[in-house]
Amino acid sequence: MTELLCPAGSRESLIAAVQCGADAVYMGFGAFNARRNAKNFTDEEYEEAVRYCHERGVKVFLTLNTLLSDRELGEAANVLRRASAMGVDAVLVQDWGVLTLAQAVVPDMPIHASTQMSLHTLGGANYAAQLGMERVVLSRELSRGEIAEICRQCPAEIETFIHGALCMCYSGQCTMSALIGQRSGNRGACAQPCRLPYGVNKSCRGDHPLSLKDANLAAYAVEMEEMGVDCLKLEGRMKRPEYVAVITYIYRKLLDERRGPTAEESAALEQAFSRSGFTQGYYLSKKGPQMFGTRPENTPEPKELFAWARSLYEKEDRRTVDITMAATLRADTAAELLVSDGEHRVTVTGAVPEAARNRALTAEEVAQRLKKTGGTAYRCDEVAVTLDDGLMLSAGALNGLRREALEQLTVVRTAPPLRREIPTPELPLLTEAPYDGAPALTVSIARAEQLTAELVEEKPEIIYIPLELLHKVDLTPYVGKTKFCAVLPRIFRTKDEQYFREVLQKTEGWDAVAVGNLGHLPIVEGLGLEIRGDFGMNVFNSRTLSFMKDHGFAAATVSFELRHQQVRDLRKYIPCEAIVYGRLPLMVTENCPTGNAGNCRGDKRLCERESYLSDRTGAKFPLMGQYGCRSEIENSLPMFLADKDEWKRCGLRWARLRFTTESPEECVAMLREYRKEKAAYNGEFTRGLFYRGVE
Repeated sequence: MTELLCPAGSRESLIAAVQCGADAVYMGFGAFNARRNAKNFTDEEYEEAVRYCHERGVKVFLTLNTLLSDRELGEAANVLRRASAMGVDAVLVQDWGVLTLAQAVVPDMPIHASTQMSLHTLGGANYAAQLGMERVVLSRELSRGEIAEICRQCPAEIETFIHGALCMCYSGQCTMSALIGQRSGNRGACAQPCRLPYGVNKSCRGDHPLSLKDANLAAYAVEMEEMGVDCLKLEGRMKRPEYVAVITYIYRKLLDERRGPTAEESAALEQAFSRSGFTQGYYLSKKGPQMFGTRPENTPEPKELFAWARSLYEKEDRRTVDITMAATLRADTAAELLVSDGEHRVTVTGAVPEAARNRALTAEEVAQRLKKTGGTAYRCDEVAVTLDDGLMLSAGALNGLRREALEQLTVVRTAPPLRREIPTPELPLLTEAPYDGAPALTVSIARAEQLTAELVEEKPEIIYIPLELLHKVDLTPYVGKTKFCAVLPRIFRTKDEQYFREVLQKTEGWDAVAVGNLGHLPIVEGLGLEIRGDFGMNVFNSRTLSFMKDHGFAAATVSFELRHQQVRDLRKYIPCEAIVYGRLPLMVTENCPTGNAGNCRGDKRLCERESYLSDRTGAKFPLMGQYGCRSEIENSLPMFLADKDEWKRCGLRWARLRFTTESPEECVAMLREYRKEKAAYNGEFTRGLFYRGVE
């Protein structure tokens, strides 16, 4: 049976989810989760919440799904141990270093791959399963057919979002909030700049081309269960408890009654929260401008609906566990009561029944008194009574017997499983002395015309070229003058896996391949190419570098959300690279803003036209076409560090110049500038996050 997983951003939302039918809830405590602004739980509150859920048969998943720095991993290990000791049923992670940390310190706790891992292909899901993750949360952008294919062939459990907010960018790949305001979505502090107004190829006039409507797949809940989805996830840890109650209650009924929503239920879902209605666009493969919407700040509260919602969880304990009882009352023997929930059994004893002075107890009276479980999480319809004739036992004694039995049953139901807790292992020793020289320069291009003889003659150590440009470039004249690295698209589909592999096998002149997603690894396995981790891997700590070394990576590009001191202090188990120049990518989107604005006629060649997004300040963010008619939003200003020395003292083996909108001549000029002792930039630029870092 498919699990219904619901958000619990506060104690009240937790109760709403449980009372309205959740099979499981996801919750964070501490600072390490992707909704740091939710009313997360203290240790004591979290432990009590776990007991509350487990008493009622509801699972609890800990959200530890953010990127963590080396300094934070020690506290993350403590969080993992506390959660394991509480009996948390699983932990969701994004960071590869956190994955290996969890497997080391709490090896018996199940681990789920968060949607922040950007897993959207069969190869990626299978690789996550091979790494020991029991469940994979797929990207929200997948269609019904793509989800079904992964369900059929992946050994891990598959979880998908079915209702709630959609991010414009693929989860785990968005740096817009970080680069604009230092609030990193990868660290749980997203400021949601996608909800602001922008213009596409025009000034900002109040349009919202990045603000997607919420998903509502209520009509397909049963279909998703039938295709093999193991868990349906409702989004909303930042939403109020009444919202949680409404959506949980309705989706519970749809799954239990195996049907689609009624008109009244659909209206209730929309009243609870929507942005100009809902969308099913990704699931139905119907992308376009109709998927976008907004929600005015003064939208009135649906008072009647929310009052009804509160009645579902405030007044009484609706979420009860069915139990059976067997009472034995014999002369000269302590009364005995056995209680069972079908899985657990407890037996307690009480007072010795006395001989009846007036009227003896009947079995019916004993059963009726024991069935009075009101005020508890249990409901009893069946009591078997063995009663000798002529006995009496007070109502208080029977109530005490029932109360003690239910308390003992709760103890058993909420007892944490026996799990190992292991001291945090030390990081491995470096096998080589840290690199302390100035990094060699590399370049990446975005357009075929940027690869010129002049650029190659400047002898960058590596030139990165997108795989989709391979048919447009001829490397023959340049072989031996530099290394060439093919860059696999960050976003692709299962159907692309074989094509990518064939292209890499047939194309000559390549020395390496850049991997930006876990799903790339099965594609490049056995090709004999050097595997270089690209920025999409979100390298944020030393444990991630150790993980990458163990999985065949020869090099890694570190996250550009790190400050230079953090880059410097990384234990570089494999040689590291950082982007030191260029427009940094803010988003990679499935739904293309250029096409939605009517500037695309389906001709993929038009992706090479200059297109941009403009904000309220007049800043322009270039829109770059990506593989599969997707779009990448670049920062409005290039990052420039050539006039600084810190990037040369971070222990980096390479420093990359990322060319996007530059002309071929500008590419050559900038490479030369980075080789000067006194470099300068003629125009506006940013330092990125190299000095600021992120929250």
